[in-house]
Amino acid sequence: MRVAFPMDGSRWLSGEALVRLVALLAALALLVVGLLFPLASMLVKSLQDRAGDFVGLANFARYVQTPALMGSIVNSLTVALISTALVVGLAFLCAYGITRTCMPGKRLFRMLAVLPILAPSLLPAISLVYLFGNQGWFREALLGQSIYGPIGIVLGMCFWIFPHALMILTTALSTSDARLYEAAEALGTPKWRGFLTITLPGARYGLISCAFVVFTLAITDFGVPKIIGGQFSVLATDVYRQVVGQQNFQMGAVVSVILLLPALASFVVDRWIQRRQVAQLSARAVPWRPTPSPLRDWTFALLCYAVGAAILLVIGTAIYASLVQFWPYDLSLTLEHYAFEMLAGGGWASWFNSLKLAFSVALIGTLVIFFNAWLIEKSDGYRVLRQGLHFLAMLPMAVPGMVLGLAYIFFFNQAGNPLNWLYGTLAILVLNTLVHFYTVCHLTSVTALKQLDPEFEAVGASLKVPFWVTFRRVTLPVSLPAVLDISVYLFVNAMTTVSAVVFLYTSDTRLASVAVMHLDEAGYFASAAAMAVLIFFTSLAVKLAQAALSHLLLNRAQEWRQAG
Repeated sequence: MRVAFPMDGSRWLSGEALVRLVALLAALALLVVGLLFPLASMLVKSLQDRAGDFVGLANFARYVQTPALMGSIVNSLTVALISTALVVGLAFLCAYGITRTCMPGKRLFRMLAVLPILAPSLLPAISLVYLFGNQGWFREALLGQSIYGPIGIVLGMCFWIFPHALMILTTALSTSDARLYEAAEALGTPKWRGFLTITLPGARYGLISCAFVVFTLAITDFGVPKIIGGQFSVLATDVYRQVVGQQNFQMGAVVSVILLLPALASFVVDRWIQRRQVAQLSARAVPWRPTPSPLRDWTFALLCYAVGAAILLVIGTAIYASLVQFWPYDLSLTLEHYAFEMLAGGGWASWFNSLKLAFSVALIGTLVIFFNAWLIEKSDGYRVLRQGLHFLAMLPMAVPGMVLGLAYIFFFNQAGNPLNWLYGTLAILVLNTLVHFYTVCHLTSVTALKQLDPEFEAVGASLKVPFWVTFRRVTLPVSLPAVLDISVYLFVNAMTTVSAVVFLYTSDTRLASVAVMHLDEAGYFASAAAMAVLIFFTSLAVKLAQAALSHLLLNRAQEWRQAG
């Protein structure tokens, strides 16, 4: 079938080509409306006064002239740099133990290391208060220093960010050519020199990328400093205070723009470094496998076990605090802290709202992101559109959650915006969360699709099979592992995110992660811990369900792999 849709006056689009074009334009519209327009609205707001008149850079000048606000920049950079150094160093040692030693219990440690991802960043902050606060069991370990401030922020950041760094560095260290080490050994090169001249250079791009990811996460996080920061202000909490505390949206926009700059710079440098990265394994490479060395293996095992024990201590403390009557005076067990209905925070309704959000984002987001990635990778023609869509798909990684949430207020809350009806609904939370976590899912989808031979589409086209049939019957089943990973990633992040939604909820759409913050502010610390624990176990249950479902579905959808 031919459709009368002129391209250049002489060419006409087929029905399938028109559908692809419409799909590409719809994907571009999603990211333009969900990302570019809100950010543009925020930038405009930062250049206006409260009356809406254009004042140029006057708001930025006022920010620079305010010592307390300028101090937040220094504080943010300080805790971010310290957190980056600690997390990258510790994650590298643990990743080295996993990939380059024969330490026992590798699988168990990797399971423990991923647990912080399943919890909101508020959970470690709450646990640290119970452990090192004024009534904490280990308060003397701080030698008179307070957990409320930079110490608590750095410790909380390390717990929450560690799994992200470990995954990156484990991947970076898992590929190496055994021939290089054999040559070094034949030349009598000492082990330490081989480490400096072979191992580190081979993992340098992973290390640099990891450092930028960790720095970005640390400087933009809101949950940890909100709970445990005390009077130590950082950029993320400044945005919240300006908007919620003082209703000063213009200054909130200014701080958001400033907060966007380091994240954007890290993103650009990271992209540039990845382009310079070269393959570490050639076709003739020999996979390197560690040989047993009891002293080395057990040294790294003890280090990894200590890290795993610290993770369990933080999570276990939150669970225990949610179950005791009154810490630390009455440690009898009770479930009354899970009776949220009579407390601030929205009660159990907030948890159900989070479930609705998480399932909606997981379902809609997985289909939209994977299909958009397929349009980029498997479509012919429309090169400019496909490149533009890929560029826009990479941008959300550089936008902090608080910045995106505040930008949504400025854009969607305008009276003249035809999309104004979305404001205050669960739909805007779904859109915000989908866009916020778009990039990682897009990269996962692209990686999976690049592994598929283009002949699948070519054969389908030669047999006159519509592309959506090929997508449904071939591409989707073959890429099922990546699809399932994307869905769980979106679900867990929708359950645990705070910064991206803290400005957008209403009394009817309050989420569990936001309820944790409100319960803590109201003084219901045990109930805040209980809500955080509930989020953690919800994410864990979905993760376990995904593992079981993956086993069943993959056995059916990918029988051809087993047969091969």
